Amino acid sequence: MNGWLVVDKAAGMTSRDAVNRVQRWFPRGAKIGHTGTLDPLATGVLVLCVGSTTKLAHVVQGMGKSYTSTVRLGATSDTDDADGTVTATPDAADPGEDRVREALAGFVGTIEQLPPAFSALKVNGERAYDLARKGTAVTLAPRPVHVEAVRLVAYQWPFAEVEVDCGKGTYIRSIARDLGAKLGVGGLVATLRRTRVGPFTAEMGVTLDVEPSYARERLLPPAVVKG
Repeated sequence: MNGWLVVDKAAGMTSRDAVNRVQRWFPRGAKIGHTGTLDPLATGVLVLCVGSTTKLAHVVQGMGKSYTSTVRLGATSDTDDADGTVTATPDAADPGEDRVREALAGFVGTIEQLPPAFSALKVNGERAYDLARKGTAVTLAPRPVHVEAVRLVAYQWPFAEVEVDCGKGTYIRSIARDLGAKLGVGGLVATLRRTRVGPFTAEMGVTLDVEPSYARERLLPPAVVKG
């Protein structure tokens, strides 16, 4: 069994949790891995590689991605999302839709982005989120990422519904945090859903409560991704 399986990940579980569940659907010893971590809070497209396609995981990791997110303004979080310790910003006032739209436009293109302290990036061999959970100060360097588009879909203070098309390594949590900082009110991700990774879309996905036989039938051929 070789191919790609698109899982529509539910909130509240890690990407590793999803892989462990899927492992039971395939013969013992089958190689299965994921091609890009989704935060526990996030839902949506998690592309798993089965069998020989594990050798092409890095190709999928480099593909463009699309997200929908609800950004909560007027508050901050130590994790930059609603799963962390959330602190309301005192006297935060509605900046208005026009200012929000104008600020979002500044994130389009190749930008220098500071990753969240609670991230899977490694610092001296340790995951940043492990260090952050221990209370260790985490210093990450800004790095260039490419954002193809940011669209404001709906706005009603303090929530902004956005769609983001971006390249590898882009953190939507960082966009939410930096948007709030630009507006002077603070910001964090309240909800996040990945809708696309390269050619893989949420419509191709299976949930983790389907029958194993059905999931195996949904395995996409290796040729979907060119090495």
